[in-house]
Amino acid sequence: MPCQNKKLAIGIMSGTSMDGVDVALVELTDESLDCKGQGRDNPDSYDQSSENQRYKYTKCESSERVDIWHEGTECVDSERENSAIEQGSSRVRAELHEPEKYQQCAKVRLIDFETYPYPVTVRERLLELAGGAGSSTKELCLMQELLGKLYARACLELCKKAGVKASDIAFAGCHGQTLWHQPTATEYLGESVRGSLQLGDPSFINEALGCPVVSDFRLRDMAAGGQGAPIVPYTEFLMYRGDEAVALLNIGGIANITVLPANCELSDVLAFDTGPGNALIDKLVSNYSDGMLDYDAGGKIALSGSCNEALLRFMIGRDDFLSGKPPKSTGREHYNLDYLKEIDAFCRNNDISEVDEIATVTRFTAECVYRSIVDFSTCMPKRLIVSGGGAHNEAILGHLRALFTECEVITATEAGINPDAKEAVAMAVLAGETLKGRCNNVPSVTGAGHPVVMGRISGIHFIEKD
Repeated sequence: MPCQNKKLAIGIMSGTSMDGVDVALVELTDESLDCKGQGRDNPDSYDQSSENQRYKYTKCESSERVDIWHEGTECVDSERENSAIEQGSSRVRAELHEPEKYQQCAKVRLIDFETYPYPVTVRERLLELAGGAGSSTKELCLMQELLGKLYARACLELCKKAGVKASDIAFAGCHGQTLWHQPTATEYLGESVRGSLQLGDPSFINEALGCPVVSDFRLRDMAAGGQGAPIVPYTEFLMYRGDEAVALLNIGGIANITVLPANCELSDVLAFDTGPGNALIDKLVSNYSDGMLDYDAGGKIALSGSCNEALLRFMIGRDDFLSGKPPKSTGREHYNLDYLKEIDAFCRNNDISEVDEIATVTRFTAECVYRSIVDFSTCMPKRLIVSGGGAHNEAILGHLRALFTECEVITATEAGINPDAKEAVAMAVLAGETLKGRCNNVPSVTGAGHPVVMGRISGIHFIEKD
C-alpha cells in the first residue's frame, strides 16, 4: 500500500506588479512508496550532450487517478548511495536516474488564499527601487527585514483565517520581492557577472511558523548557467500536462508563458517571459488618473479607447526583447520609465490621446504573447489558460481571443484554477521538492547546464525517509 503522507504548506509570492503578497495554504498528499530524489544536483552526473536526458519518477501503486502535483521517483527496494549537497545551512539528498516515463504520484489541494496589499508607501518605494532609483545599503538592509516581517504577518493572518495553527504548517516556500533581475552578463569591476535580487528575509517566516522556509529559488539555477527564470514551469509540467497541448499564461507585471505539448516530457517544455504584462499599463493608468488608480480595473479604460496601429508598430519595432530567442526573461529593468518615455513622446508627436495610448499598450501585451507562440513554439496549443492580474482585464482577454483564432482562450477560473493563487501554490510545490532533494528547475527552459535543486533553506530541517 502506498503511504498517505499529508502535509500543510504555505506558498508566498510577490510579483512584478508589486501590489502585495499572495499567500496560499495548501495540503500536499504524497502517495509514493519508498521514493528517492529525482535528480542529483551534480553537473558530473548529467550528460549535457544528450538532448534525451530524462529522470525516473515514482511508480505509483495506487489505481486512483491522481489530481495534481509531482512525479516522484521510482520506488526502490534496496538502499542506494545518495549524494549529499549543501543547501544553505542544511543538507539534502538527490539522485539522477536514466530516462523513464513520468507519473503523477501526489495531490495538492488549495485550502485557502489571500492577497495582502502592500502599504502604499511600501509599494511606492519598491517601484522606485525596482526602477533603478538610488538607494543605500542601509535602505536595502531595512527593506529586507520589513518585507520579511510583512510576509510572516501575512502567513499568520492566513492561518487564522483558515482556522489552522501555525504549528501545523510543515514548511513554506517564499519567492521574495524581485528588485533587480540581470539574466544576461554585464561587466562589473572587471568581471562578467549576472544576478537576481529578491528581498524579504525568510527568517521571520521561520520564526513565525516554526518550520523550514525555502527561498531564493532563482540563484542556484543561475549558478549552473541558467537565467534563473522562469521557475514556475517545473510545477506546471507536474500539474497540467496531458493528452492535448496546453499553454499557461500568467500576466503579472511581466507576462510569462509555458507551453506543454501533448504528452510531453520535461525537456519538451517551452517557457519564457513574453514581454510586459500589467507593468506599463499600470503606470499609464496611474498617470492618467493623477495617482487615483493603480490599475485598469476590468480593462474599462482600454475598452473605452482605440488601438493606434502606428503606435503598436512603433512599440513592436523598437523592442529587441521580442525578437530574442528563448531562453529569455525580463523585468522592470527593461520595461521601465525610460521605456515609457519613448512611448509618451511618440504619442505627443502624433496626437494620440492618453486613453488610446492605454488601449494600445494593452493590445501590445496580448500581441507579445501571440508573437511569442507563433515565433518560438513548435505547436499551437489547443487551450490557452490565463492567470494573474491580467486574467481580470477584459481588454487583454478580448485581444488574446481575437489573435488566437485556432486556440481556446479561457481564464484560470474557467479551468477550475484560482487565477491569483497559482504562482503562490507553485512556491509551496517548489519548496516541497527542494526539501526532498529533488531537482526542480527545467534546464531546457532556463538554459542551465544541468538540473539543480533550487532554493535555500532557513530553519531546522531533517531528511525524511518516505
